Amino acid sequence: MDDQRSVDVGGVRLAYQIWGPPDAPPLLLLHALGEDAADWEAVVPALARSRRVYVLDLRGHGRSDWPGNYSLELMQTDVLRFMDALGLGSVDLIGHSMGGIVAYLLAEDHPQRVSRLILEDVPVPRPRDQTTPTRPEGALTFDWEMVLAIRRQIDVPDPRWLERLSHITAKTLVLGGGPHSHVPQDGVTELARRIPGGRAVTVPVGHLIHHAAPEAFTEAVSAFLQENCRPAPNHERGHRP
Repeated sequence: MDDQRSVDVGGVRLAYQIWGPPDAPPLLLLHALGEDAADWEAVVPALARSRRVYVLDLRGHGRSDWPGNYSLELMQTDVLRFMDALGLGSVDLIGHSMGGIVAYLLAEDHPQRVSRLILEDVPVPRPRDQTTPTRPEGALTFDWEMVLAIRRQIDVPDPRWLERLSHITAKTLVLGGGPHSHVPQDGVTELARRIPGGRAVTVPVGHLIHHAAPEAFTEAVSAFLQENCRPAPNHERGHRP
């Protein structure tokens, strides 16, 4: 059963949930743009069988604060402060779409804090055609100003994000959604290629892999996490299948 809490991370209060045995290795989940912790409900119970799972609402989303100041770098800082506040030294980290960008930024800048990295259908940080999103009608569970700010960064990413992918030391699994995803899959493959030891696996169900194929998602994630718990022989380290 989940435990819903919140914590202050430098003037911004983040809501989060905890699942799984208290003494199990920590696994942190970061959602996509416009989602929140509830987005992971289909896969968290399976992941929590062997992990202490922490599921955040990032700033501007869900029950976390909507401070009006937004960037992917601020979200990265929030996550790092969240880990510090809860005494989490090094974690396994899963990020979907926007959450995956936050995840690899953290792994680039603080490689010692990320043991294993799983990126679910995350775009490679290259400029793309800019479009103006249309605000949905009615009440939102996220701050629309946050969407506009983050979309601008995703459309025109900082060139250093791409350059620093080679700084990631975490064993990394990149899951692509295949031809039905709106994220260009050649970019997903490139993302895996640029991360040392990165591995790309396609689950051809579209962008929302953990929704469309929760069993395939949890099987791929669990196998990867268990595999990396066992140190590989020296001649196998850094091997990229």
